[in-house]
Amino acid sequence: MNVMAIKLEFDWSSYLILMMKTDYYLLYQHSFSYDANIRDSVQTSLRYLRNNSEILVRVWMMNSTVVTNVSECFIKPFGPAQESNRICNLTPWDIGMLSMHYIQKGLLFKKPATLVHRQDFIENLLEKLKHSLSLTLFHFYPLAGHLVTNKDPSFYTIFVDCNDSHGARFIYATSNLTIFDILSPVDVPPVVHSFFDHHKAVNHDGHTMPLLSVKVTELLDGVFIGCSMNHAIADGTSYWNFFNTWSEIFQAHAQGHEYGVPISRHPIHNRWFPDGCDPLINLPFKHHDEFITRFEAPQLRERIFHFSAESIAKLKARANSESKTTKISSFQSLSAHVWRCITRARQLPHDEVTSCKLAMNNRARMEPPLPHQYFGNCISVVSAGTTVGELLENDLGWAAWKVRLAVANQNDRAVRHAVKEWLQRPVVYQLGVHFDSSSVTMSSSPRFDMYGNEFGMGKAAAVLSGYANKFDGNVTSYPGYEGGGSIDLEVSLSPDAMSLLESDEEFMESVSVANSLHWRLC
Repeated sequence: MNVMAIKLEFDWSSYLILMMKTDYYLLYQHSFSYDANIRDSVQTSLRYLRNNSEILVRVWMMNSTVVTNVSECFIKPFGPAQESNRICNLTPWDIGMLSMHYIQKGLLFKKPATLVHRQDFIENLLEKLKHSLSLTLFHFYPLAGHLVTNKDPSFYTIFVDCNDSHGARFIYATSNLTIFDILSPVDVPPVVHSFFDHHKAVNHDGHTMPLLSVKVTELLDGVFIGCSMNHAIADGTSYWNFFNTWSEIFQAHAQGHEYGVPISRHPIHNRWFPDGCDPLINLPFKHHDEFITRFEAPQLRERIFHFSAESIAKLKARANSESKTTKISSFQSLSAHVWRCITRARQLPHDEVTSCKLAMNNRARMEPPLPHQYFGNCISVVSAGTTVGELLENDLGWAAWKVRLAVANQNDRAVRHAVKEWLQRPVVYQLGVHFDSSSVTMSSSPRFDMYGNEFGMGKAAAVLSGYANKFDGNVTSYPGYEGGGSIDLEVSLSPDAMSLLESDEEFMESVSVANSLHWRLC
């Protein structure tokens, strides 16, 4: 039966809500009070929905208006503007991201257990968030700017104008959902996409859209703080450096520091260009239609799998033992494991080429290294490739060694060579072209400090992401909630492949259920 096709002569959406919170048998018994003409349809629907609770949750959330924008304003950097009276040139790493989506990551917090006056709490929180955001933007001033294109018949360049801008957008929204509604489903519920601004926007839209938009969604028992940051301005390292600084300033303000708040890590805005490269890069285009596409993701399931530190240690030991080495890291072992299991679940032809791609932070790989606080994109994608048959016929150690070699070869020489080649033939990367459905792409990093961000509500209950940059085979990495080397992987796959992955004994044996919902809600 197709749930979406059910046609009943009563408000069945009310039943969807009730079934999430009450006993199925009471609802089934109550159905006998309906007219005999529709009783069978009601009961059949209830039986189906009971046996497909995951579909129940997804259908209800997709068809209910559960997030409402209440207010919107723009936040400018606090203090004198003379430091921001400049432009920010885009590097090859930045320009290559113009057709990708914004970065969309956020944190889900529980409201304080001692909360008495809900209205006072949220009003106070919003004011503190706005004030601390303004102070943070003083340090991260390019985020308050906008993209500008200068062109004439022989010149086409794009940069960030840090002047004459509205600033960062700040949205307050409300929802009739609870934290349990968000975290209890097996899959990440689609409503999470509504917790972010700039839905489906590409980075080139930063010409007319804010480069940073913050959306604060108040749930019945929690608060979600979601940021959409232009990916042509910053990578994941820069994103979380911004988030960490915002949290640091918020906490300092709560301790009595009103304005001159010291921060532990100052962003470095001097963009890196190779020797002899003009910072105003002339692109071989006449119009943005030549390099901007709008990628529409196919139907995907998104699920977060938790791997305990113990499970990852076993994978690492196994990979190194099978390869007769000690050089394969924990994350390389986990990446190879996921690559093999997803490839098996896809049931691809054995002669088809598959690869495991990893987004690499180049900062420490360069000579001299760029500082961790370097603000901007400094990433490359490395790839380990083989045929499906060869990948599945060999063991985990064989696959992990290929991943390890791809990572080890990403040194200063490789980074500079790739930039040199890009300057000779500039490329703007396209989601629908550069990422294929036979490969697995590992993005983000479990090393980012995500759970260290507190905004007066203690440790976050979860890290979640939006619609942005999701495609078949994308795997987003987060630190596990309990820390200690545990990792959460948000996997995006076609529904058929996800179902087979969930039935894969080798994969599911490595997945832990110790990261329980109870821990997060206590």
